[in-house]
Amino acid sequence: MNLPQQLEAILFWKAEPISIKKLASFLSLSEDAVRTGLTELEQSLQGRGITLVRTQDDVMLGTAKELSSLIQVITQENISTDLGKSGLETLSIILYRGPISRTDIDYIRGVNSQFIIRNLLVRGLIERVDNPKDSRSYLYTSSLELLAHLGLSKVTDLPDYEAVSKDIDSFQQSTETPVDPEASVDATIEP
Repeated sequence: MNLPQQLEAILFWKAEPISIKKLASFLSLSEDAVRTGLTELEQSLQGRGITLVRTQDDVMLGTAKELSSLIQVITQENISTDLGKSGLETLSIILYRGPISRTDIDYIRGVNSQFIIRNLLVRGLIERVDNPKDSRSYLYTSSLELLAHLGLSKVTDLPDYEAVSKDIDSFQQSTETPVDPEASVDATIEP
């Protein structure tokens, strides 16, 4: 069996995201060799019902984009009914702005999102990743399972990705007001 077939078998068997490092370990190969094999596998899957879904370090098999409407019909009721409007809103923010902190999600939504985020994490729709700017907090990003469910290979394949991202940026910039440290001092206090 050639490398792309071996990779396909492992990814099918795992049925969840797996790191390139772990694949290299399984196959006793270098990470570069695995990346080359994944590229070959991705090309061989074109025009088929499944596709290779990637992030920087993880890969998994998912539904081909062309069949996402079929899969959506099958699972639409469960997702829209169970998540509700606030869950879909939070999920959209994470898809279009992720990785994003809970504080920023709360700011955009205007309400506390802790329960919704926990619900999305439990369902495997989003993932928590370390925040490089603050070791005490996390960032949230879409999971490979979510991308696979939506039939996307990467987040930038979302409808109107650039336009929606710009709209969210504009919203954040328009609502941010610079803080004047002297303005926060209460001048009415008398000694």
